[in-house]
Amino acid sequence: MDIKLEKKPWYVRFRYYLIGGAVFLTFVVYVITVVLSPRQLKIDAEEYRIVEVVDGRFLEYIDVEGLVQPIQTVQINALENGFVERIVAEEGAMLKKGDTILVLSNPELLRLINDEQAEWENSCRNYREQEIEMQQKSITLRQQSLDANHQMRSLEKSLRQSREEYHMGVKSKAELEIAEEDYEYQKQKTLLQIESLHHDSVATMLKREMVQANKAAADKKLARSNNRTDNLVVRATTDGQLSFLNAALGQQISSGTNVASVKVLSQYKIGTNISEYYIDRINVGLPANIQYQDKKFPLYVSKVVPEVKERNFTCDLVFRGEKPGNIRLGKSYRVLIELEQPEKALVISKGNFYQQTAGKWIFRLSLDGKTARKVDIEIGRQNPQQYEILSGLKAGDKVIVSGYDKIGNIEELIIK
Repeated sequence: MDIKLEKKPWYVRFRYYLIGGAVFLTFVVYVITVVLSPRQLKIDAEEYRIVEVVDGRFLEYIDVEGLVQPIQTVQINALENGFVERIVAEEGAMLKKGDTILVLSNPELLRLINDEQAEWENSCRNYREQEIEMQQKSITLRQQSLDANHQMRSLEKSLRQSREEYHMGVKSKAELEIAEEDYEYQKQKTLLQIESLHHDSVATMLKREMVQANKAAADKKLARSNNRTDNLVVRATTDGQLSFLNAALGQQISSGTNVASVKVLSQYKIGTNISEYYIDRINVGLPANIQYQDKKFPLYVSKVVPEVKERNFTCDLVFRGEKPGNIRLGKSYRVLIELEQPEKALVISKGNFYQQTAGKWIFRLSLDGKTARKVDIEIGRQNPQQYEILSGLKAGDKVIVSGYDKIGNIEELIIK
């Protein structure tokens, strides 16, 4: 007898298809969820640096290394040719102005000076003879002038006497006229003689002045010659430390050769190399400071050398007042050069996020601090410690500024 089979329900007959479809649908939903949801990464907060965005003061400055240098280095040159006879000071010695560094010898110079001394002595004898001759001539001129004046007074007396005799009738008018003519002639002759004596006197005075000038020139020439022997001794031209000496016993030194350098240590300066990026912003007078043992020492830019070498230029800074007590030549300090006055701005501390993001975005923490998501930002100025935030963040926001090299292409961070 045949048994009638009941027809199974459709969900039983197609159960395997339904199960497969459900699994496939679940997989599709999962894929879509994964694709559309942000990529996440769990991080340990202790391994990352989290800072707060603050509305504070921004000071644009640069941080460079500076080396202590003498305020001035004076080059000392030989003023005369000669052979090094004796070296008195050694490199590193502390010198006072006028101290002897080395002594030169020059026999030819000594012979030349002796010849000039003999020439000066001959000149002095000639000048003395000319002086005696002019004195004698001056006496003669005064005597002649005295005689001429005496003759003029005698003629005046004679004429007055002739006029009195004419009025008394002793002399005739013709005799008076002859006397007046003689007086006028003698008067003109005497006046010419006096004028000639005056010219001779002036000429004698001019000659005396020329002789005295020649004698003074000869004296100066001899003094210069004698000073040349002093120039054989090379001396320090200022107080300081002998930092360089280019001489050896017996070495021939030419006039004008640089033989030594003296570092002036009465003051110090800080020499720095700065990136050419700042060449248009570094000017003489800009304030700066160094910090040593928790104390700031103010400086200012005293000199800027605009020549760029290897993408850097140099500048010098001088202390405004107190300087570190243990300052030494060649010692290095971190120098902060202020580029402008402090301004109110929205700032965050520096971190390595800038190298990874080029300052275009950053991870900002949520209010509960459990997650952090990417936000676009705009960075303005920067100094060695801060970035200026122009947009994308507000005061009080907390951001992650380090560890970006570990994060990769992640949209959201889960913070443990």
